[in-house]
Amino acid sequence: MKKLLIGLVCLVPVFGSGQTPTGEEILKQVDTNIMSGNRAITSTMVVHGRRTTRTITSKSWIQGTNKSFSEYLAPAREKGTKMLKLEDQLWMYSPQSDRIIRIAGHMLRQSMMGSDLSYEDMMEDRSLLETYTPEILGSESIGDRDCWVLKLSAKVDDVAYHSQKIWIDKERMLGLKQDLIAKSGKLLKTITIKEVFLVEGRWYPKRMIFKDVLSKGKGTEFIIDSIEYDVDIPDYIFSKASLRK
Repeated sequence: MKKLLIGLVCLVPVFGSGQTPTGEEILKQVDTNIMSGNRAITSTMVVHGRRTTRTITSKSWIQGTNKSFSEYLAPAREKGTKMLKLEDQLWMYSPQSDRIIRIAGHMLRQSMMGSDLSYEDMMEDRSLLETYTPEILGSESIGDRDCWVLKLSAKVDDVAYHSQKIWIDKERMLGLKQDLIAKSGKLLKTITIKEVFLVEGRWYPKRMIFKDVLSKGKGTEFIIDSIEYDVDIPDYIFSKASLRK
């Protein structure tokens, strides 16, 4: 999910006034900004379907880019559902069935909780420079923010999206808009950041909209309610045993 929420944080821009950075330099700065250690996030996901709207709240504990544990808090039908990511493997526990299942293969591309995000989206945590080759297309404004526009072309085979087009705030080095594109060139999803906030000196998206263009729904709103850095996370949380606790 980190890559999908590109440029989530920002420290201090490293480019001088009037200086044009390379695409690699931009991605390196974005990667540097979004890398962090232990953190805890409480979030709300509002799924706008064709006829109804569902609101799901959860709390996640994340260690680097390889480990995460999430527990769904509401609504009642989802409460107690848990997900565990270890490296490139994902498990899910459902209290209704009292079963732990591994999400793999084609299941990773399925909708997560009926939202516009897939399980595969949640798994993608590698750095941008590791997975994409950038090309600067130019500059555009989004609202009152001046942005670099980049095209990213995959340089590895096991990436969720073959290419991306992204708009990165030149001052904050924060992604404000993102198009996710298939190998055929077809647009699959869009992400738009609607609101940002400053947390411990880092810019972070407060509210964003995910839209699966192949879905007839009205999109999924993802809201960060709170985020804490450098939290103590017990080792047992990142284990399959923790899914049933």
